[in-house]
Amino acid sequence: MRLLPIKDPERSWRHSKAQWKKDAEGVGEDLAAFGGIAAFETLTAREGDNQGLYHLTDGERVHAVCQVRRLLMSRYTAPALSARFVNVSPIYDLGLADIADYAQMLVALFSGVVWLSRDALSANHIRFLLKSPGDSQFFAALKAVTPFSPFSKFTIEGALIECSLKEATASSPAAAVS
Repeated sequence: MRLLPIKDPERSWRHSKAQWKKDAEGVGEDLAAFGGIAAFETLTAREGDNQGLYHLTDGERVHAVCQVRRLLMSRYTAPALSARFVNVSPIYDLGLADIADYAQMLVALFSGVVWLSRDALSANHIRFLLKSPGDSQFFAALKAVTPFSPFSKFTIEGALIECSLKEATASSPAAAVS
């Protein structure tokens, strides 16, 4: 799965919403009943369906959408990425996908944000707001300090993940291989 910007007709909020509406209606639910949908309606209306909005896709299906912004925050000396308004496909909320699939999708979404911090939206710090504090269980292992962890700091407080990435150095194991 890849985290991509929502910015063209093939990758638009309207396209994602149509897919999710079909998924919800397939099990007798109304998509409008999902709370996060209203937040994205507001964001896309205000920002023209693109600025800072991303979706997690496998090429066939949109699994999640969120807003990712690169910001200057008083607590950090360099820009940070803020990922919030996580909204998942109704297949997860309605139990059509199992908990393992849900966990895998959330980890893929977080990994996509980490990738953005190393690439298109360069930042050393990430603030990732999960859907609920219960989702933090899927990230608990990342708090362990290991030599190959990409994080110099990783904390979870309720539904908020805050982490700082290690600086890439010439003495890192990956650099030694090349």
